[in-house]
This record gives sequence, structure tokens and C-alpha cells, in this order.
Amino acid sequence: MADLQGAIGDHHPRAAEVTQALSRHLGGLEAPSRVARLEALAGIRAALQEPPPLPPPLLQEVFGKVLLRPLARCLLGDPAERCRELALELTRHGVSRGLRPAQALPCLLPALAQRLCGPPQGGGGGEPCEELRLGLLQLLGLLLESCDGQALAPFLPEVARLLRGALLDPFPQAKLQGCRAVAAAACAMPEHFHMESESLISPLMQTISHQHYKVRVAVIQATGAVIQFGNAKSLDDVLSHLAQRCFDDIPQVREAVISVVGEWLLNLRDRYSFFHKLIPLLLSGLTDEVHENKELALSYWKKVGLQWEKENEDDIKDKLDFFAVPSYYPKGVTRPELGCRELVVRNLFKILPGLCHDMTDWVEGTRIKASQLLIILLQHVEDHVTQHMELLLRTLYHVCLGDESSVVRNCVKAAELIGAFVSPAVSLKLIVSDLEKAPMPSYLMVLAAVIRGSPRKVLKPHLTYLANTLSRPEICQRSEEVFYMEQLLCSVEALIEVCQEDCAEISLQLTKVLITIMAIPSAGHLHEKLEEATKTLAQVQRLDGVAGLYRQHIAQLMGWVSLAHDQWTCYSPELLQLDVIATHSGPVIGEALHDFILILKTCLQTSKDPQMRLKLFSTFSQLLQKPKETIDSHGQFCNYLEMVIKDILAPNLQWQAGRTAAAIRTTAVACLWALICSELLSPEENS
Repeated sequence: MADLQGAIGDHHPRAAEVTQALSRHLGGLEAPSRVARLEALAGIRAALQEPPPLPPPLLQEVFGKVLLRPLARCLLGDPAERCRELALELTRHGVSRGLRPAQALPCLLPALAQRLCGPPQGGGGGEPCEELRLGLLQLLGLLLESCDGQALAPFLPEVARLLRGALLDPFPQAKLQGCRAVAAAACAMPEHFHMESESLISPLMQTISHQHYKVRVAVIQATGAVIQFGNAKSLDDVLSHLAQRCFDDIPQVREAVISVVGEWLLNLRDRYSFFHKLIPLLLSGLTDEVHENKELALSYWKKVGLQWEKENEDDIKDKLDFFAVPSYYPKGVTRPELGCRELVVRNLFKILPGLCHDMTDWVEGTRIKASQLLIILLQHVEDHVTQHMELLLRTLYHVCLGDESSVVRNCVKAAELIGAFVSPAVSLKLIVSDLEKAPMPSYLMVLAAVIRGSPRKVLKPHLTYLANTLSRPEICQRSEEVFYMEQLLCSVEALIEVCQEDCAEISLQLTKVLITIMAIPSAGHLHEKLEEATKTLAQVQRLDGVAGLYRQHIAQLMGWVSLAHDQWTCYSPELLQLDVIATHSGPVIGEALHDFILILKTCLQTSKDPQMRLKLFSTFSQLLQKPKETIDSHGQFCNYLEMVIKDILAPNLQWQAGRTAAAIRTTAVACLWALICSELLSPEENS
């Protein structure tokens, strides 16, 4: 009793009362009976917590000098769970209400480390009870929040050991508390924390994919503090795990990634060395499906850009003083601030190769995210992407061959931005060069998108070059693949859409391309689009419909298809092109009747390919169904009747063996009958 009173002192009026109350129970803490120990702990609790509460100075004296060590021994070694629970409650009460919690560190931290990180007793270190482990970690967190860094620094190894154990604890609530304690330790010891920070990275990354989303959020936040106040070199070990959390199904997890990365970009000491690794993670938040996350990412990004502007004001002084808005900017796109643009421009050469690799990743989610990020990067770098065009185009070609519609759509948008920002002298030259080497549908898809994104004024000087390229046989007749034909049509549609009446100077070349696509049997499903494109081409030139378009070019078109008609076979593309011109031009074919009849006369000789003759007779028979609206629209067909009957029909009516010859005779008879029924023959000629 005297020793106890001497420890507490009698300078406080209630000191004698507390001394007497505690003296009755302290000895009971060492009793072999569980019941006796419980009664002792209950008595101590009553002495400390019963109203009126002890003043903090007195509580500090009682707790620090009398109760701390007995309670720590009880926490550490009492076999009864209820006794340890009461001891923990009293310890937390003393730490939270006392004036000098740092005085408890030399006793409590080793005891906590031994109890939580000692030999396993049912999992979770030396403490088998999950609730008690949680309580002990809460006590650790209380100590970290209550004590300053100078007091905690000597115990950093013990603290780090406790934190590592907490992060790997199987109890989710213990993991949560461990993450909070990690953040508290980092903030409490900013000058010393780096010495142990690296040891926490591995357990954090092992826990970052935990099934409970609250644990994932807490781990991300703890990781932010560890990197912020610890060794920034550990960032390389963390980034891939954070990137995976960008795909997390839970919005709160993605929000945590945005917040942590944003804080790093603003406050990390070595942030300039890691800009190229952190910027993609933050910009990915701009494409988040949750509006609040988008706004959060945008807010951080604007702050980062503004801060960079202030820190580098001398380097960009001219750009700040002579702020220029581009003469053309894509519609619906808000131009980022100067600091944001400059940050991306200066780091693009490090970001783009990895991004292009991700766009071809085997995981669909990665490809989608990477393609979305590419659009954002292009909006920031504008014409500075010119030096990276070869790599970018190779990636777009490859990705546009894929089946994922969302990825392809994003790549098309990216190509449209290239058209807006990159000079056509560069972009078109590269694309056309690739197209000439190995025409592929994805090349045409990218070309069409670049054309759509280009300003009309800038594109105009390159129209003839583009149209001549598309109309070359090795391009427009390269493949009968449906996808290839679709993209070729898209290129023509893009030119008409962007250039409008400027298309007058390339109208012939575009018409040739449209006719070539129409002539391909596998393009039947494109019939409506082809008709619409042909009508639009006529409208932008203010011509009288499709007939006016054919009338404008009929002479050149007939010369184009008949260039080597004496060498045609049934496989010649010109054969099908002639069929399109003859059947789609309506009355205009009557204006080119001379050329048309001469082609028939040459190609319908009995020595020519039977299948080709069969196709030509079919076309001729179709025209003879309505001669006044087709071949006789100008009343000139009568001048060629003798040639048609004697030189074309009669030789093919002669009997020859074989089914093909019979089919030719049948079509020739059909043409003769159509000629008779059409009233093109006079009564004398009929007889």
C-alpha cells in the first residue's frame, strides 16, 4: 500500500481514494484462478471508469506508473480470453485518456509485437481470437495517432513487424485496421518511415486483390501513404497492381486508385521521375463509367497541370504569353489546359510504346482501356503525335482487324483525331504507302477515319492524290472480301462527306470506285449504301441525279472498261463493270451506244469465252426489256440493227454441241425475241 501510494503521490485530492481502490485488486491479477483475475480486472475498471472520471493528470500517473506493466503482462500471457479482453479495454482507456501516451510505447509495443506476431495459435500470430487481434491492432492505431514521430521512431522495426502481420491476417477486419495503421504510421514518422516502407509493399500487394472491396480500398489508400512517405523506388512494384484495380467492378475501388495517383502526381517528392508511369493511370479515370469518378479524375488532372505550369513557368513563358487556339479543332472536344497538354507531350515517347502494346493485349478489358486512353492522349498532344505516326498506324492497323466493336470504335475515333491534328501531307502519305505495299481492309478503315477527321480546307490539295490511289486497279480490285469492300466504300463516303462540292475534281475516280464495288457479287448487301453514295456524289455536284453523274462521265467510263475488251474472259472485272454501267446508267447508255455495240461485237464472237458471252447476252437482254429507257433513249439503235442481227445474234444462233452452247443459243434467241417485241424493228425487218 505504501509503495503504491508512493508511486502515485498524494498531490491530487483523489489520489488516496484511487490508491486504496487499486491496492485491493492489483495482487489479484497474478492469482491462479480465472475468476479471481476477472474480479481484479473488474475492480480496476470500476476504480478507473466509475463517475466522476479521473482527471487526465491523475489517470496518467495511475496508468503509467502502476497499471501499465501488469496490464501488459495480462495482455501478453493470460490464458483466459475474457481477462485479455478486459486488460485490452483498460489499456485503451489509459492510452486514450492519459496526457502522455508516448510513455507507454516501451512497454506496449514489444508486448503487442510478441502477442500478435509470436508463434501461431489458431492463425493470426500468437493471438487466436479474431476480435482480440482486431482490438490489439486498434490499440496500435491509437498509439500511432497519439504519439509523435520522434517518440515512435525508435520502435519503427516493431511497428513494421506488427503492420506486416496485420496485412496478412486472415480476418478481414484486422486487414482493414492494419491498413489504417499503415497510413497512420507513415504520416506519424515521415522522416524515418522510408527505412521500413519497402518491407510493407509485398504484404500490401498480396492483399490488394482481396475479395472484400473495403479491404481493397483500404490497401490502395495505405499504399498511397507508404509510397508518399516511404521509398518512391517501390512505385515500380506497385503500379501493375494499381493498373489492375482500374478494371475493378466496384466504383469505390477505382475512386481510391484515382485519389492515390492524383495525390502522388501532386505531392510525391520524385514525381517528375514517375510522370510517365502515373499519368496513364490518372487519365484512365477520365473514361470511368461512373460520372463522379470522371469528375474526380478531371479535378486532379487540372490541379496537376496547373501545378506543373507554375513550377515550369519559365520554360513555357512564350506559350503562356502567346496562347494560340488551333484554326481547326474537333467538334465536341474540350481542349485541355496548357500544363496538362505539355505534361503529356513531354512524356508521350515513354507512354506510347507501352500503350500500343496494351492495345494488342490478349485481355479484352486491357485493349478497351488502352484504346480509350489513346483518344485522351491524342487530344492532349495534338500535332506532336506526328513523330510517332509509324508506331501508331501499325497499332491501329492491327487492332482494327479485331472483332471487338468497342475497341475498333475507339481506334476509329483516334484515327479521326489524327486527321484533325496531323498534316495530311504526313498522315496520308504514310497510309497510302502502306496501302500500296499490301492493301488491307484495316488500312482503308484507318484512311477513312483520317479523312473524316481532316478539315476540308486542309484536305483539298490532296484530293486528286487520294482519289487516284483509291481508283487504281491494284487497290479497288485487290480483293472481293466483304470487309475490304465495306472499308473501300467508307473511304469514298468520307471523301464525299468532308469535301462536298470539292469532289467535282475527283468525281470520275470516285465513280469508278463505286462501279467497281457494285460489280463485285459479294457486295450485294451494300447495294443500298452504294446507291446512296452515288446519289450523294451527284448531289454535291448539283447534277441531275445518278443519270446526271453517269452522263458527265459516260465517255470516260466506256473508254475505261473497253481498254482491253478484246482480251476479256469470264473472270475479267471489266465485264461486270460494263454490266453495272449499262444497267445503272439508265438512258445515258444510249449516248454511248456506239462504244457499247462495238464491245458486244468484239466480245460475242463465237471464238470468245462462252461464259463471258453468256454474261454479255444476259446484260443485253436486260437492256432490250425497256429499250426506250436504255439503249434506244436517243433513237439511234436502228442504226446498229444490221450489225446486231448479222454480226452478234446470228453467229451465236448456229447449233454447236454442249450445254454451254445451248445456253448461249437460248440467251441469243431471248435477245432476238426481246428485239422483236420491243418494236425496234420495222414491219419489213420483222418479216
